[in-house]
Amino acid sequence: MELEHPSTPQTPLARLAQGILILGALYSLYLVLHPFTPLARAEIPILDIVQLQRSTHVLFLLLGGYLVSFYLPRKRTLGAWVYFLFTLVPLYNFLFPGVPGVSLPWEAKAVGLLYWAVAALPALLPGLKRPADLLAVLLALFPTLYQLRYFEELVYRAVLPQPWDMAMSFGLIMLVLGLVYRLLGPVMPVLVLFFFSYNLYADLFPGAFRGSRQGIDLLLGKTFNETEAGIYGLITGVSAKYLVYFTLLSGMIGALGLGKVVANLALALVGKHPATPGRVTGLASVFMGMFSGSGAADTQFVAALTKPLFEKARYHQLTAAGLVATAGTIALITPPVMGSIAFIMVEILQIPYLKVIIMALGPALLYLTAVLAFNEFYSRKAGLPPVGAELGMGRRAYALRYSTLFLPILLIIVMLYLGYEVRTAASLALVLFVLIAYLDPTLRPKGVAPILQGLAEGFRTLLPIGTAVTAANLIFAMMVISGLPSKFSQLLQQVSGESLLLATLITAVFSLVLGMGVPPTATYVLTSALTAPAIIALAKQNGIPDSAALLATHMFLFYYAVLADVTPPVALSAYAASSVFGTNPLQTGVYAARVALSKYLVGFFFLLSYSGTALLIVPVLENSPPGEAWPMILERFFSVAAGIIYLSASGAGYTRRPLKRWEAWALGTLAVLLFVPHGPLNLAAFLLGLPFFSRGKGLTRAGRGA
Repeated sequence: MELEHPSTPQTPLARLAQGILILGALYSLYLVLHPFTPLARAEIPILDIVQLQRSTHVLFLLLGGYLVSFYLPRKRTLGAWVYFLFTLVPLYNFLFPGVPGVSLPWEAKAVGLLYWAVAALPALLPGLKRPADLLAVLLALFPTLYQLRYFEELVYRAVLPQPWDMAMSFGLIMLVLGLVYRLLGPVMPVLVLFFFSYNLYADLFPGAFRGSRQGIDLLLGKTFNETEAGIYGLITGVSAKYLVYFTLLSGMIGALGLGKVVANLALALVGKHPATPGRVTGLASVFMGMFSGSGAADTQFVAALTKPLFEKARYHQLTAAGLVATAGTIALITPPVMGSIAFIMVEILQIPYLKVIIMALGPALLYLTAVLAFNEFYSRKAGLPPVGAELGMGRRAYALRYSTLFLPILLIIVMLYLGYEVRTAASLALVLFVLIAYLDPTLRPKGVAPILQGLAEGFRTLLPIGTAVTAANLIFAMMVISGLPSKFSQLLQQVSGESLLLATLITAVFSLVLGMGVPPTATYVLTSALTAPAIIALAKQNGIPDSAALLATHMFLFYYAVLADVTPPVALSAYAASSVFGTNPLQTGVYAARVALSKYLVGFFFLLSYSGTALLIVPVLENSPPGEAWPMILERFFSVAAGIIYLSASGAGYTRRPLKRWEAWALGTLAVLLFVPHGPLNLAAFLLGLPFFSRGKGLTRAGRGA
């Protein structure tokens, strides 16, 4: 549901939805101020206890989510049947526990059945969806109120929960999964239900995956009563502690109309050239990525902005859509505001966020290089006309006039460097954006309505991300209880024959396949739990120091979880670009994969040797003296950047002249050799590739094409 603009007539329900979203945003912002207010001495549980802060945060996600869902269409699909059938497994075990000493009163069973019906029945009976969504808003209150009332007692009975603990836990799980199903489709909730069911029937699985059967009381107790291991655990905390502040930042920029100015800054920097549309796409994606960690949202915005330029320059339509889809995904790895995975990594590894920013900087720059390099070769090969845009003033004057928009980003970086909390830095950056907009007469919005709209839109953007993160926490909790990660890691080591190369390849493919159905967040949570231990162990066997192996493994998993967002057949960024360009989403995904082919190789070579981790900067600086580390870093970046240029030229079939088919293949092979972390091999490949960039004689430009 797109929230209506305040000036347009609204239904009472739409106004309620907007009010809930604004309240959720204000609650999060107040938590930053709370320690400095008189209320800090009042010891109010939902303001002072981390567990209850997360519980309240999830409540706002559920209230806002189901009100937003009320306006969304829903059709019965094959996935709906799968989701519905999987919900029957925990339902049956809840109604008939089959655990000695566990007996639920009929009232508790009736309440659990009601929660299940509200969450699951609309999947098969779409006509029930709207009344079910409204009932879900009411039902969402009770688990939070119960948690608030009995918080201290709940902690002590996690293993042996009381009947109403189980009813509230079951109801909350059903509501969360029902909302994830409504906002993101069936794959994510089915995955959660699979891991839940695995715990219930682990003894029926074959071979290495055979485990001990767990009782429904233990699963529901640990999910709801535990502090860090349950649904309100570490990963859910990422949404409450980090993500909400950056989605609010992004929402405020959109509501204040600053996105267009940021995009025009990219136009001001690139000027008039045949490659201008692609250059603007790359730079605008990076600029927007600095303010927002949403790949699909940034893709849609950049696509709408650049479509006229691409059409004016006569780009092949699918190539243009592929370029935008590929570039849009860069938001997920562009510092300082990155996707949710970065913050989950911070919590899991207990490392400073600034360290993740530094490690992401190299891959982000190389990713951008891949987009820009392909665009340069393509625009020259196709003989496109130069295009530009009118900014109303000189390009340099425009860039200087509105460069103040980057001050909030600078503020975030400085505050993180000084050791302030991420949410404090993001909240102050949001305030600074508002001040810049209202103090500049050319940017000043009318009234305070845009601020409220920005808060509502920012929290609305969080709904699918926050509920997916909460569901990912459920997966993590279920895997910890089952012991599945250690079994999977042992299996990966056996299948790969103790080969780091093969284990890395299997994990990369697994991550991309998994990403076809679930958001990048869930992909990272799953792969980090299931495959990271095996890969870290193999990396250490290959001579990579402990800390470098740990950081490189998680950055590798982070990177490939992001790539899943742009890899066909299910690629959210490709769908976002195709909706603007009017292209086929699957074909757009194929072109997006082809546009920057080297993006699939950059992350793959993080792990193959210690020198390969130099692309992440931090691992080698922590394990080698600066005199050894910096030459290693520079050599790796030069080699990989050259490999990206070679592979982009190979993919476009053009250097300074059209390439014959055998030349393109030869240059592509040399490009791959440049990615391999081996100095002499890189030098040889680089020198052998240079002759392909000679202009040649008597050669004309190739005709227009993809």
